Amino acid sequence: MLEKAIKGSSKYWIWIASLLLVIGVAGLAWMKQLDQGLVITGMSRDVTWGFYIAQFTFLVGVAAGGVMLVLPYYLHDYKAFGRITVLGEFLAIASIIMCLLFIIADMGFPSRLMNVIWHASPDSMLFWDMIVLNGYLLLNILVGWNVLEAERNGVPAKKWVKILALISIPWAFGIHTVTAYLYCGLPGRGFWLSAIIAPRFLASAFAAGPAFLIILATILKKTTGFDSGDKALRTLSKIVCYALIANVFFFICEVFVVFYSQNPEHMDHFIYLFWGTGNLVPFMWASMILMVTGIVLLLIPKYRNNLSLLPWICGIVFIGTWLDKGLGFVTGGFVPNPLHEYTEYAPTALELVISMGIFATGFLVLTLLFKMVVGVKKEVGDY
Repeated sequence: MLEKAIKGSSKYWIWIASLLLVIGVAGLAWMKQLDQGLVITGMSRDVTWGFYIAQFTFLVGVAAGGVMLVLPYYLHDYKAFGRITVLGEFLAIASIIMCLLFIIADMGFPSRLMNVIWHASPDSMLFWDMIVLNGYLLLNILVGWNVLEAERNGVPAKKWVKILALISIPWAFGIHTVTAYLYCGLPGRGFWLSAIIAPRFLASAFAAGPAFLIILATILKKTTGFDSGDKALRTLSKIVCYALIANVFFFICEVFVVFYSQNPEHMDHFIYLFWGTGNLVPFMWASMILMVTGIVLLLIPKYRNNLSLLPWICGIVFIGTWLDKGLGFVTGGFVPNPLHEYTEYAPTALELVISMGIFATGFLVLTLLFKMVVGVKKEVGDY
């Protein structure tokens, strides 16, 4: 099936070349980081996780969001998702690859990754994160590839493939839960010391992942003609809506507990993010406005069922959740520090260029995988 990914129009190859160009430029920036270390980033003694880990956290959610297709299709035999489930699995593959690349970038030197293996400890959340992320990547590769191959051959997928698909359902919950525990395990950081972090992560994941998939399905239809099915997209839009409501509700619960208890250690972070003079205040308010706007529009059937408008609403949801989790969540946990000192963080230009290269790598993987899906669909006439 790989041969289908290396055949395409001139527009397709211009897109591939553009991604490779971005990756090449980012590679040069990464070489500078390898030479000079993490000093090229905006991180400091007080803010030791920055843009890299924030993107890792958000993309784990995008990967986990694929379970909102796998669960109804494999567990409840929801046929409407039949044409789009493999897209969700391939989106998870690209997202996990980006997650792993962001971890490598954050460690400074790739060789440091081996410390997780050479000094493996079940007490370390990073150890468990390595297992769940790589396991989820392998599960999606095996299931996605074999399902597509079976479709190409005109035969049902093998039973073990369905078993792996069912295993991937709790595994998807696991990858984002373990990621949440990475933060909850740091008792000195009041912003993250909450039992509701994992549910908040899952709720935002189940909104952002399917929202991005709706956008991708729309782009795929416009560029290749492949139709994922109106019923599938409308069902996904309802999932996005309810998951987003849960995400905002959990956030309100968090705010209530923090301010009702009047715990200064916890309140300081929310005040910094929403009422302080820091860099993130406008972004955090924009995040809340976008998410509430997304909820209102998705609750109204005439907007939610309008498939021309739906991708734009999903764009609002995706940007809103990214600002919340991919921008404010990590920095907000470090500022102020346990001594109530404020050290602002902003990613440097080199940090952003390296990040753009990782995103371009993810889109390259996604493009090649989606190209195979469309090629197989055309071949078998399921178009």
